[in-house]
Amino acid sequence: MFRTALLLGAALLSGCAAPVSVDLASDESTARTADFEAGKWVMGPSPSFRSQGYTAMGPSTAGLSGSTAVWDAPQRWYSVTDEAGLAWDANSGLTWDEKYAAWVDSLAQTVSEDGHATVELETPWGRTLASPRLECAEMAMFLRVTFASWHGLPFYMTAWTSSGDVHFGHFGIVDASGNRLSGYPNFANSYSDHTAAFAGMSDADVLLGWPDDASLEDDQLTSQGDDAVAFLGADAYAGAYFDELFLNKRAGHFLMRLLVNFGSMHLASARNTWNLDPHALREGDLLLQRWQSQGIGHTVVVKEIDELAGGNLDVEVIYGSMPRIQPVWYPVSIAKSYFTSDKSGGPGMSSEGMPYSELGGGLKRWRTPIVMNGAWQNIVPVSDRDSWIGSTDYPALEARIQTFSEILGPMSPTEQRDGLLERIRIARDNLAARPASCANRTRREEAFDELYTLMADEWGITRAEVDETYRELEDYVFAELEYSASKTCCWNSSTDVMWQAAMDYNVEQIEAAHAAGQCEEVTVFKASNGGYEPFRQFALDRGDAWVAWSADEACPQANVLDDAESSAPFSAFCDVEDAVMGWDEPTCTPSAEVCGDAIDNDCDGIVDDGCTTGGGTDTGTGTGTDTGSSSDDGPSCGGCGGRRADPRGVAFLFGLGGLGLGFRRR
Repeated sequence: MFRTALLLGAALLSGCAAPVSVDLASDESTARTADFEAGKWVMGPSPSFRSQGYTAMGPSTAGLSGSTAVWDAPQRWYSVTDEAGLAWDANSGLTWDEKYAAWVDSLAQTVSEDGHATVELETPWGRTLASPRLECAEMAMFLRVTFASWHGLPFYMTAWTSSGDVHFGHFGIVDASGNRLSGYPNFANSYSDHTAAFAGMSDADVLLGWPDDASLEDDQLTSQGDDAVAFLGADAYAGAYFDELFLNKRAGHFLMRLLVNFGSMHLASARNTWNLDPHALREGDLLLQRWQSQGIGHTVVVKEIDELAGGNLDVEVIYGSMPRIQPVWYPVSIAKSYFTSDKSGGPGMSSEGMPYSELGGGLKRWRTPIVMNGAWQNIVPVSDRDSWIGSTDYPALEARIQTFSEILGPMSPTEQRDGLLERIRIARDNLAARPASCANRTRREEAFDELYTLMADEWGITRAEVDETYRELEDYVFAELEYSASKTCCWNSSTDVMWQAAMDYNVEQIEAAHAAGQCEEVTVFKASNGGYEPFRQFALDRGDAWVAWSADEACPQANVLDDAESSAPFSAFCDVEDAVMGWDEPTCTPSAEVCGDAIDNDCDGIVDDGCTTGGGTDTGTGTGTDTGSSSDDGPSCGGCGGRRADPRGVAFLFGLGGLGLGFRRR
């Protein structure tokens, strides 16, 4: 069953979205208005999302009923218990909040279905599952709910409807009085919890007799199926994954509703998380980037922290994306760039002229629920209050960016460059699989914006020179689009075959014009006059499959005829055509690889191969020996006589005459 458990939201962080009527699934049948964020309709954040101190009010306990409950919550996050667990020994002395951090840290690395590094989860019954496909905020919520439900810990998040605050938690889905929210199930009456029936059994016997919930097993987060988990079967989606994860099937049904109603705006809300001092950073914390006043944001989960000599830290993170993916495990070089970006609640100004610090981003930690004065309340734990920063203490929030620059250790300009190029590569690779993805177009351009600044500040290199060195044709073909004004952004079912068709069409047009001594501007893959010509016809003429546009996400802009391109400050294609297409590069003459110059000196198609981070010279022997000589002079294309670096494994193949250009992936 396709579930879109979507409810009313009136205000986004610092802004409002146009109300849209939504049809709901049969058990959430009341049509209401909703806010749009990152490919789905979600409830709004509470109007009091900024005005929270140590405590945030939840539902009254007087109105709660056992029939609405999802799981029992006898434990408290501040408690210390002696039993061993998935990631801690007996008598560990850890609170449950610290055990959560240890569990996140313990998640092992595996390879996703798409070939990137991701995480896998081991259940309390000894089964190991690779991560499900989720968007970024969903991944953060999924981890917290899973841990809380497995260990009997309280959890809830607060959102808002026109009737007031609503709370999604272990007690069910209720209003401020604790009464079941109309249209949502009585979880305890509607679904089964098999935990008690399997208590005391060996892991092997539990897995052998594992119970199924057919309605959960068939459930999807979205109609386009971007939550598919092929490793569980051809027709397996998020519901099937949760059915394999929980003996308590109520937790799976709850997650299906939480994930489609809540997004990054709710993680940014001080009703659910609190702003954390960087010095208190630990695994399981959240880093939010928010770069617009409405809806759009990005969430990463702190995965691992390693202390270096001198007290500095190395930090690795994981994140989901839209269209949904198995979360990507980001290495240190990329993670640092997120923590030190102004978009993470820093002092800079957004494109709308608002300080980033006022958009709700930055380092967060989950609030922990307790019962106090007749109500559940989400609190900042007493033990953490010295690390709490108020939501309107903007100078302190902004100062965290500089603090992270200090405690994460210095990054050389070359490390910063390489991290940004890796972010660009990841966005490009995601686009090659889903060419309609606006989120990945935006992430690519964000990285380029930072690259422009870095190259100018460190090496005096202009934007045009950056584009000549690092831009690829696909950056122009899949130019950034304005999310709210482009129907393409709702279309998650585009394919790699369509990506190739768009690329090949442009190559043919550009080559033909070049042969005639002219420059042909790129035809952007976007909606024009309501359709996707000439790409569709080009693909069909050569026998390629073409997937028709569909509103795979909630899509208020579905009736847009012409998508709107963002005003990204990159060079016009015809100004850098020769460099982008490789026509200004003479035949390569191999020489010893020089580390740090961003040039393929040895003509093997790889820049700085055999080098270690921070410089050094490849001896050219093929052994990758680093001589230790420093070379941090930055990228330059002058004098190499070699092919321009391709930082992502995409090759332009060209003859000596410059024509006959083809485009393929290695």
